[in-house]
Amino acid sequence: MNITLKKTLSLGIPLLLAVLFGWYMFSKIPISEITPYFKSANYSWIFLGVFFGLLSHLSRAYRWRFQLEPMGYNIKLPNSIMAVFITYLTNYGIPRSGEVLRAALLTNYEGVPFEKGFGTIIAERVADMVVMLGIIAITLILQFDFILELLQNTFEPAKLTLYFGILALVLISLFLFIKKSKSKIALKIKDFLKGLLEGILSIFKMKKKWAFIFHTLFIWFMYVLMFYVTTFAIEDLEGISIGAVLIAFIAASFTIAATNGGVFFYPAAVLGALLLFGLPENPSYAFGWIIWTSQTILILIFGVLSFIFLPIYNRKKSRNVLD
Repeated sequence: MNITLKKTLSLGIPLLLAVLFGWYMFSKIPISEITPYFKSANYSWIFLGVFFGLLSHLSRAYRWRFQLEPMGYNIKLPNSIMAVFITYLTNYGIPRSGEVLRAALLTNYEGVPFEKGFGTIIAERVADMVVMLGIIAITLILQFDFILELLQNTFEPAKLTLYFGILALVLISLFLFIKKSKSKIALKIKDFLKGLLEGILSIFKMKKKWAFIFHTLFIWFMYVLMFYVTTFAIEDLEGISIGAVLIAFIAASFTIAATNGGVFFYPAAVLGALLLFGLPENPSYAFGWIIWTSQTILILIFGVLSFIFLPIYNRKKSRNVLD
């Protein structure tokens, strides 16, 4: 299989699956049933949510500089901001490809070696994953009774106990296998886990580690706040619980990471989560589309502008140096 065909498939297959899934969802809930919510929505709350989303992206760009400074690279903030928005925009085409491009842009415009720039991006993703796991843990604690009841209603108590027992046995066996085995798979998993641990520990070795930690927490607080305030735009979702918001947020976040910017999957994940709490179907699905659309428009606008102005900004800087 040649490189061109691989690239075509890597771009086309995810988009095709997304379109097919979107067609299926709209066959169940027609567009005509959610468009009225776009018309009646309170856009003051939507714009506030977009503002919080923008703050999170700017904070991410500012945080990146803390990781590069110890290596002797003091990158320009505008370059960092534009690289971050280009990353998000590119990920709508091929998931996770934006991170590679982001490191390449840093090499091209700031002279940071690709492997070093890409290493900082991996480290920040590790930090983000830790915070995400923290949000999941908090959600499990806050909604423990609800989740337990949901599982008990879905599975018989005896089967539920059996499933948890099997899961525990699998995890213990996997742990022992990784610890003692010398196979290539086990060694790769060990190296991966070791890299994650080193990435986490490297954060605490930074000169500005507390600033980095603050911005990491701020980024995710803005994400959750963006999601929460946008619920106020839909009158039928009034009084939604924080537990419902957190579970919907977590479900939707995984679609962003696993697909092309969550297209079609993000609203469906929000719908599925909110239905667990007995919220009405159409407003829940409309809310998923409203929040996804508003944040996507933000990325499209700033991503396209970044693609245009990044070379222009750096050309002007180069002229100033020559002068």
